Amino acid sequence: MTDAGPLGAEEAAFIAVARSGDSARFALITERHRRELQVHCYRMLANYEDAQDMTQETFLRAWHKRESFKGHAALRTWLYRIATNVCLDFLQRRQDRTPVPSGLPDAGSEVRYLQPYPDRMLPEDPQDSVVARETIELAFIAAVQHLPPRQRAVFILRDVVGWPASKAADALELTVASVTSALQRARVTMREQLPGRRLDWRSPAAHELSLDERGVVQAYIDAHERNDLDGLMSLLRDDLRFVMLPQAGTSAGTAKDAVDGWVRGGLFRPGHDDWRCIATTVNRMPAAALYLRTPGDPAYRLYTLAVLHIVDGKIAELTGFDATGKPWLGLPPAL
Repeated sequence: MTDAGPLGAEEAAFIAVARSGDSARFALITERHRRELQVHCYRMLANYEDAQDMTQETFLRAWHKRESFKGHAALRTWLYRIATNVCLDFLQRRQDRTPVPSGLPDAGSEVRYLQPYPDRMLPEDPQDSVVARETIELAFIAAVQHLPPRQRAVFILRDVVGWPASKAADALELTVASVTSALQRARVTMREQLPGRRLDWRSPAAHELSLDERGVVQAYIDAHERNDLDGLMSLLRDDLRFVMLPQAGTSAGTAKDAVDGWVRGGLFRPGHDDWRCIATTVNRMPAAALYLRTPGDPAYRLYTLAVLHIVDGKIAELTGFDATGKPWLGLPPAL
């Protein structure tokens, strides 16, 4: 991300708004940055609802600080700086929730907040590193949460957003040497958390699902709708990483762990469970929305969102989310 000139058109318009106190014009100018700022907050916090709230807090703080903007940097840069510090302040307060089991991968305490991100809410330019697929996938988001908050901010600003060290240092009120050191430590952690994955986050990978991924999702859906536990098992890699969020005490682990957990939970009972599924995407990943119709209910009710990471035609990671009461997912509550 590069700054515009000291007084680009957007910056000049914003300064005029700051002087006039016109809140409607302020909203019009800043709103165009909402989606990318929300993605930035999501990477910091791993939680869609918290990211929404902190994006709104960013705009409120920007309004109160509007007269401090002098146009020496791009408005976009100024808003990113505010959003980053809003998230850091929030992370200091977020300490009191119950952790869930490890998974995806070896999750630390922060991953207990993980929520999926609806693709329809991503910025429209898929080639921008802001929405590069590999930097929005669940495994990446989970891995980032292993970084201490300020180190997390350095890593995202430097290696995802693409800021130079001097700009990141200014935003975080650190020295360039501190930023450089924090980035080196963050990269080590990311390599440990994402072994074997491409780590050049500023070179966006393809964001469209492959035919292979689409085929596996359809096979996963077919197995669910047939209550075919063996067919489902055949789609899972032996070294599957499996986790269900956000319920505490839910099993996390291998393919066998996943299947055993489903059976213990009373699912996949032939002649009893009646499933319908919808193929979808979240976090630019293939997913299936699972709807269950219980005896006596005429409708299929939204039950779970299963997000899949597919490698060589097999499901390598399966993250299940409770999808009820989350209208922001954009899924119908019943079929």
